[in-house]
Amino acid sequence: MSGSIPEGLRYTQSHEWVRREADGSCTVGITDHAQHALGDVVFVETPEVGRHVAVGDACAVVESVKAASDVYSPLAGTIISGNAALDGASELINAEPYAGGWLFRMTPAEPSSVDALMSAEEYAKLLGESDK
Repeated sequence: MSGSIPEGLRYTQSHEWVRREADGSCTVGITDHAQHALGDVVFVETPEVGRHVAVGDACAVVESVKAASDVYSPLAGTIISGNAALDGASELINAEPYAGGWLFRMTPAEPSSVDALMSAEEYAKLLGESDK
């Protein structure tokens, strides 16, 4: 399996990843595949803290030299923080999509909903990388 799809995270068909944190919150970002498709990220707009989102709501924007793309909420819940490190350093999304380049944290309305998202293996199959 590709090293660009970390185990232990959950994934969406629209190329967001979700990491469950010890406090029950979830960290959300875009996948390595998504940042490669976008190219050099030049601006990020994270969702407003306190905003309630439903699954599939457009809640953040990532702009690259190629295009602006919406980021969709993988879960229903409440936004608890945006990644302030991206202010003036949006290139973190390209350099560290699964670490410093995360977009926002949220409290899921239904914690078990994370389990319904794709595993790394399922996401690799979606990308056609399962045989690599």
